Amino acid sequence: MPVNLTPNAISSINAGDVNSKPLVQVLDIKLIGNTQERYRFLLSDSVLTQHAMLATQLNDQIKTGRVRKGSVIQLVDYICSTVQNRKIIVVLNMETIIPDCEIIGNPKMFSESDSLVKNSVPDSNPEHTVSAVNKNLNTQNSGRGMSTTNSNWSAQNSGISNNLQSFQPTVQPPYQPPPNYKNHGAIMKNEAPARIIPIAALNPYQGRWAIKARVTAKGDLRRYNNARGDGKVFSFDLLDSDGGEIRVTCFNAVVDRFYDVIEVGKVYVISKGSLKPAQKNFNHLKNEWEIFLETTSTVDLCPEEDASIPRQQFSFRPISEIENAESNFILDVIGIVISVNPSVPILRKNGMETQRRTLNLKDQSGRSVELTMWGDFCNREGQMLQEMVDSGLFPVLAVKAGKVNDFSGKSVGTISATQIFINPDFTEACSLRDWFDQGGKNTASQSISRDIMPGGSKNEIRKTVAQIKDEGLGRSDKPDWITVKATISFMKTDNFCYTACPLMIGDKQCSKKVIKSGNSRWQCDRCNQEFEECDYRYLLQAQVQDHTGLTWVTAFQESGEEILGCSAKELYFLKYEEQDEERFSEIIRSCLFSQFLFRLKIKEEMYGDEQRVKITVVKAEKMNYSAETGYMLDSISQLRFH
Repeated sequence: MPVNLTPNAISSINAGDVNSKPLVQVLDIKLIGNTQERYRFLLSDSVLTQHAMLATQLNDQIKTGRVRKGSVIQLVDYICSTVQNRKIIVVLNMETIIPDCEIIGNPKMFSESDSLVKNSVPDSNPEHTVSAVNKNLNTQNSGRGMSTTNSNWSAQNSGISNNLQSFQPTVQPPYQPPPNYKNHGAIMKNEAPARIIPIAALNPYQGRWAIKARVTAKGDLRRYNNARGDGKVFSFDLLDSDGGEIRVTCFNAVVDRFYDVIEVGKVYVISKGSLKPAQKNFNHLKNEWEIFLETTSTVDLCPEEDASIPRQQFSFRPISEIENAESNFILDVIGIVISVNPSVPILRKNGMETQRRTLNLKDQSGRSVELTMWGDFCNREGQMLQEMVDSGLFPVLAVKAGKVNDFSGKSVGTISATQIFINPDFTEACSLRDWFDQGGKNTASQSISRDIMPGGSKNEIRKTVAQIKDEGLGRSDKPDWITVKATISFMKTDNFCYTACPLMIGDKQCSKKVIKSGNSRWQCDRCNQEFEECDYRYLLQAQVQDHTGLTWVTAFQESGEEILGCSAKELYFLKYEEQDEERFSEIIRSCLFSQFLFRLKIKEEMYGDEQRVKITVVKAEKMNYSAETGYMLDSISQLRFH
């Protein structure tokens, strides 16, 4: 049975027709690329041949042998781009029609003059059309002294192949748009606007392109300092009507152009950016590329809402599956909030302080998991969730891009790209709400996170002072977080605070130690700036004890204020400016032998050549005897059941 390829397919594609689904034959397949596998095809319509690049998501079709030399395929989705003055067909989707077939016709390499073929009117009989086109092409080529024999075609193809081997994927040469685009706005410099394509079709082999997508997330403006100097950067995520997602990043001057323009939830047409491989350690989206906007890039807000583009795209995992997820894996999770703990201050390794709040989620899978909120999430969504749960309401919480942690069981934490939705209006949330209201509320769930006391969070595991040493707390790779009920028996009053930098880095205070320069102004080496007044921050050294023993702890700013009841600046001025020793001593004595619940971070650190266990107070609460009685009753109940 004769095989009929689509007449004039190569000419039509080069002329801009990317809407038909032509049948073509694969004459050659070669592996190219330096950083990743990419396959190059030589495609034929039986008269002309054309080089093509295969989208990487189709590589398996080559590796499994579904497409090979001689295969007849149907191009389902494709574009035609100009690369180093050569037109390349980029195949985005295809179907195998005949896996094995002899070479059809006597094709030659496509040239610009061959585009005239598209003006021919094909005969109703495909075989007659192919014959007529062959005759016409042979006549033209014979006048030029060209041969259409297979041997000459192979020689020509070899030369072209060698030239294309030097092609660099990151180069984006000028794109010549086809002439049949309509209704795409004003034409400038005799060039039509770039055609809007799906995000999934983006690749470095294109010239001009445009995408239409909704902003689903926008990162904070961050400043950095490296060997090349200071800079600023922000990123945002896009989602289009086909479900394709991609991250867009802007640096420095480009930040000034677009940071205030971009709004979450709005739809934009974006063009003239460059594509680079996605940095998967920072980018969780399922796309091998990132877009980097440049000074020539355009970002145009769509004035009318496009209902075809979803507001958000989720890929929810049941909580039971999180138990087997790898650490640092990024996923989406949805559940009912069954408990929320208060926010606590945490001192980061860089000396900066942040907030942490933990809560627990359950779902229909029979499991519950601990979710750790960091930073602003604690004060915004965290406070709202705590008020709802305290009022007897148990909201649905959807988490987009949470990070799995496997420290003592599995938990999920927020990162900079995380988004949180309270009682969202979509199918999964409605289903979960119905399940909970119809009996799920009373269904027991097994926690996949660390075993904790009722209502307690990771840093509320009760220990005694003696257990810190006896159990070797803080000597593992990660710090231990515990709660100790103890009194302050002694406090050092010399060097109880330090002079700190008051400048802001983003939304955080620098807080690094500063010194006076020669002109009596304060100088910060980190910020490389001088200023008239500094800040004062606590660095308290205190001895705490309970019925089992005593130990030394360090309290920084917020926890120091909780212990002494005033700011470090106030206490400094009282002692050194006003020199009111009596009032100063009274404040110190007022906290001695008072009972506190100390939330402690315990971690072994290197001091000179010696390893020492450092105990830091992250929160100090004066004893609430009513709450403590409830805790003791819960402890007794636990003992009874065990």
